[in-house]
Amino acid sequence: MSVAENMALRDFDSPQYIRRGWRVDRASMQLRARELIAAFNVKPALPQRPIGTLSGGNVQRAVLARELAAGANILIAANPVFGLDFKAVSDIHGRILAAREEGAAVLLVSEDLDELLELSDRLVVMANGRIVYECATRHVDRATLGRYMASHVDETPLEQAA
Repeated sequence: MSVAENMALRDFDSPQYIRRGWRVDRASMQLRARELIAAFNVKPALPQRPIGTLSGGNVQRAVLARELAAGANILIAANPVFGLDFKAVSDIHGRILAAREEGAAVLLVSEDLDELLELSDRLVVMANGRIVYECATRHVDRATLGRYMASHVDETPLEQAA
């Protein structure tokens, strides 16, 4: 699958990509991919390139471009900036926050406490399939949160901070 085809997965059946009622308009798909590649700084900037040949960070950029470009209502992001450079991290964090500000519900899954604190309104820690701790980010106690994240507490029913 090419980068362009991957980026079109979310809306390949939209009127933007369909011609004569049933044919995929590959030229429109390539054009849209070029726009997203430029906007999300995917390297190399070749829509026809197989997505599997991109570096991990560039695959992440391409997938985020696909998911964020159409205005997501719900965004589930698991380690969205893993392995990216500082500039890319800042850019992707900004895009996630922008999606939230535009009304998207964002579920961020990460082991990076700083990332969670920067991007989240509310934190939930799960252990063994159960929620064991929940708090508003503005009330978080890093030491307590860290203990729950590292499973260094007895499993008790949900502890909820203010």
